[in-house]
Amino acid sequence: MKAIICNQFGLPDSLIFGELPDPKPAKNQILIAVEACGVNFPDVLIIQGKYQFKPELPFSPGGEVAGKVLELGEDVAQFQVGQSVLALCGWGGFAEKVAVDADRVFAMPPGLSPEVAATTLYSYGTSFHALKDRAKLQEGETLLVLGAAGGVGLAAVELGKLMGAKVIAAASTDEKLELCREKGASETINYSNEDLKTRIKELTGGKGVDVIYDPVGGDFTEAALRGIAWKGRYLIVGFANGEIPKIPMNLPLLKGCAILGVFWGQFSKLEAKQSFQNIAQLVQWINEGKIQQHISKRYSLQDSPEALQALLDRKMLGKGVVVI
Repeated sequence: MKAIICNQFGLPDSLIFGELPDPKPAKNQILIAVEACGVNFPDVLIIQGKYQFKPELPFSPGGEVAGKVLELGEDVAQFQVGQSVLALCGWGGFAEKVAVDADRVFAMPPGLSPEVAATTLYSYGTSFHALKDRAKLQEGETLLVLGAAGGVGLAAVELGKLMGAKVIAAASTDEKLELCREKGASETINYSNEDLKTRIKELTGGKGVDVIYDPVGGDFTEAALRGIAWKGRYLIVGFANGEIPKIPMNLPLLKGCAILGVFWGQFSKLEAKQSFQNIAQLVQWINEGKIQQHISKRYSLQDSPEALQALLDRKMLGKGVVVI
């Protein structure tokens, strides 16, 4: 089968377009013909050997796929050959076929295209879990989203608005912030030319923000934390900046705030029932037209390393998708 191959850990330009043996499903797995694969920041980390999980070389990146069932492992009974599904494979999705554990495969909801299905679970699943389960965001509260024009950030903007919060979007360019306004942000901060902490206080009348959604890390974390409200909740989602920040621990004490980790992949495994309920709610909202994934660009399989480079350079608005 054709695939994007990682033979050694490195940057996107080290990836190769070539042939890999067709995968065979184990007895608890499903073999899927991939039609589309979402592009996510963990893909950039995993090819560099910087992610929580390190697959054996060689492998293909790509952890969020949609396609059709080709073959069932002997212990799998709940799916049928030819059925449209979406799946969280971790890696292996930048290829024509992938074998996925059956408990990480979901029937494709009616009305969803493969491209939308393959770009929804990670970003909206992460953001909904963060805002609903971890921060317990309430109607009328103020939500600050850092990296707000990226995949998970834009989903957080849209979901925060839908959940009744006042959303402040922070990003690095006016073009990104305009997209955030289209998705429901009522205020914006361009942190390439505005002081983040000062603008937070200005926009909240000195009170600070109730919830901060941070997939960026780096220097922005401490500045944002200094702008949090009393008993606020700070969501640690990721480190797209490339730097894991060190937080002065007197700040949570002085603010009476909580710092909450968000690891949606582990949540979806350990709390599968709650995760499934969240996904069902997201699918309902998609079908009702209340949320809509912003797909910034479609890539061929051969060109998919360009998508990872765009993520690394923080030039991708919303989500990219590899169409196979």
